[in-house]
Amino acid sequence: MSAKPEHYDVIRKPVITEKATMASENGAVVFEVAIGAAKPQIKEAVEALFGVKVKAVNTTITKGKNKRFRGRPGTRKDVKKAYVTLEEGNTIDVSTGL
Repeated sequence: MSAKPEHYDVIRKPVITEKATMASENGAVVFEVAIGAAKPQIKEAVEALFGVKVKAVNTTITKGKNKRFRGRPGTRKDVKKAYVTLEEGNTIDVSTGL
């Protein structure tokens, strides 16, 4: 499988937080993905881009917070995260970049 341009539209960036680091110890990697991306699309994109076998994909949508910017109220964008569990023996090092 070669990486198609659509795969880069599905997967936006890796999430590097304390919780994501904890998940990586259990063979999972966390990515920020497009809001409209479905689990099969995410699985296909990760397998094509990184050359690994995906075991499971869990997703969560975080609603954007209401914040003030220069005194005016505004809303941050909604974010969809994908917790991608890899098959045994597969790893992705997200700290180095693509």
